[in-house]
Order: sequence, then structure tokens, then C-alpha cells
Amino acid sequence: MAEDPVSGLSITAVPVPQPGDEGTERAADLRACRAIRDAHHLDLWGNLDRGSTLREDQEYWRGSEYEERLQFLARLDGAQAGTCSVVLPLKENTAAAWIEVLVAAPYRRQGIGRRLLAVAEETARGSGRRVFEGYCEEPVLPLGEHGSQRDNGELPAKSGSGGVPLNLASTRFALASGYELEQVERSSRLPLPVDPALLDRLEADAIAHAGGYRVVGWQSRCPDTLVDAYAVLKGRMSADVPTAGLVAEFEEWDAPRVRDEEQSWERGGVSSLVAAVQHSGTGELAAYTVLSYRPERPNTLIQEDTLVAGPHRGHRLGMLAKIANIRRAQEVCPAAGSVITWNASENGHMLAINISLGFKPAGFEGEWQKRLE
Repeated sequence: MAEDPVSGLSITAVPVPQPGDEGTERAADLRACRAIRDAHHLDLWGNLDRGSTLREDQEYWRGSEYEERLQFLARLDGAQAGTCSVVLPLKENTAAAWIEVLVAAPYRRQGIGRRLLAVAEETARGSGRRVFEGYCEEPVLPLGEHGSQRDNGELPAKSGSGGVPLNLASTRFALASGYELEQVERSSRLPLPVDPALLDRLEADAIAHAGGYRVVGWQSRCPDTLVDAYAVLKGRMSADVPTAGLVAEFEEWDAPRVRDEEQSWERGGVSSLVAAVQHSGTGELAAYTVLSYRPERPNTLIQEDTLVAGPHRGHRLGMLAKIANIRRAQEVCPAAGSVITWNASENGHMLAINISLGFKPAGFEGEWQKRLE
């Protein structure tokens, strides 16, 4: 535990969760960090649709051979006042650290966020990291509020497209801390169920352009016969999607890495639906899309990766895969009322697919980066 110059503030490393910790005192700090994040989601969005569950946290913060994950908890005079985290990639992007800082609403504007960020950055530097990255998502406000929010101007992304309002607290904090806005993502929400007539029409158009391809799918575990081809696509995902000026090295995926991710999700209580498009002649997987769902949060599905490999673009494969997965999700997850997705502002093709399916803007996310000299 480190005493802090902010009077009465202490910042403590959260113990790495171990199997069997769930109901013990050892997990108290993990639960405290979860409570701070839940309160933030409820205040900002009015729901926990974007939040992880405690079971997910128990699994995620154990880390893996691919990432070291660290959390810290701030207490002010004994009260839980904030949290920060540092994620350290171990296989690729080993010059980078992903940082998050969150101060509980009653304790903001007291310098706690600056101290949490200092702890996170010191931890990252101690692991030899020279690039710090973080993100902050904000909801789309009603027109009147949104207009007033931008009265003081907008900060454009340095290397991507789009921008964020200058007078947001998150914008001011990032700029004051030496971070630059590299990319902006749009978050969108699709109400479920989707009109079957719309899906039929879009699917018929996609099929007309997708001769020589067929859709295959699975739930939670990729078939052994496809896992090597699936790993190739997972690697392409790290290289083919727009990342603007963010540090993003090519990730090496193989079958063991796919299985590691699947098993981690299962231990964390997360299930997935995958729709992939296979080239009939070669058997090569050309595209895939993933939806994740949590029985503890049955109302919302999260859109994870979607990718069409470069050589196979122009055949409506992204639309074909997404429609197949939406249809399957409506069968497997009948309680789900929506899907949430995120897309880089410059990813016009994928945004167009989502708009055609009925996704509506829900928020925007600033992707920030700080490079040490």
C-alpha cells in the first residue's frame, strides 16, 4: 500500500484472483472495483449492458500467457474512491500498455484521477512500455444537449476520422495528461428482433453476390476441422481493421490460442455464436463474425469481431455472415433485446452494413495514445 500526497488517499494493488476466491475476503477489492465500474455504467448509460460480470472479472484479471492484467483500488479515508488498470500485452505490442482510470462520482475533481493515472503509468514504465493507450466511451446525447456539448468546439482525431467534444471531462483529462486523440469509434445499438422481411431482402442480395461461398457456424467452440483456418482469420483481424495511428502489431494466432480464448470465455460465463463464410472450392474461411452473450445479462448481445479477409471482399460476405449470426442469436437468446457494436469512424463499409441492418448510433469512443520520448 502506498500513501499518497492527496490527504487520506491510499492506492493498493488488487490481488490477482485465484480459483475459489469468489466469496472470500481476498476477492473484496475485486468486487469493489466491479462496484465502481457498475455505478459508472448506471450513471452514464442507465444500464449494465456494457459492463462485465463478476464471474468475467474473476477470469479476466487472472491474466493469460498473452496478457498481464493489473488493477489498483484507491481509497480516500477508507472509502472506495476509484480504480485504475494496466493491461500489458506479452506476445505482440510489447512496447504498449492499455490503461484505464475511473474515479467514483462523489470523489471527482480532487486529484484522485491524476494519482491513479500516475500509478498506472509508473507500472507500465516499470515493464518497459513506451506507449500508453486508453479509451473513453460517452453516450450520444439528445440533439439539444449534444449541440450544447459541442459549443466549445470539437477535437478531431489526429490520424483517424471524427472527433470528440472539447469540453467533455474525459477530453480535458486526457489532454491535460499528455494524451492525443488518435481514433474515434461509433457505438451503435440494434433492437431485436429484426424484421424478418428486412433480413430476407438483405440476405437475398448478399447471396446473389456470393457465388462459390457458404455459411458455416458454431456455438462457443470452433470445430476441430476449421480451427486452423479460423486462427488465420483471427490473425488477419489484428492487421486488416482500421487502427489509425494506434500501436497495433500483427497478432500470431494458432489453434492453441483460439482454444485458450474459448476456454477463458467459458470459465468467465461468456458464450459465443460464430458465423463464418467458407470458400467452397478451397475450404478457406473468408469471413467471420462473433456475438457474445452472458446468461447473467440476457438482455444484450455484444458484437465482437467481424472481418472479411482482403482477397474475398466485394462479395457481400460481411452482410451474409452477420445475417446468419443474427438469425441464430434470435433463436438461442430469445430474451435478448438488442446488440451493441463498435466501429471506427473511418470504417465506412462496415458502418454501412450495420446501418442497413438497423443499427442506430448510441455513443462514441475516443481512442487516446501517449508516446514517451
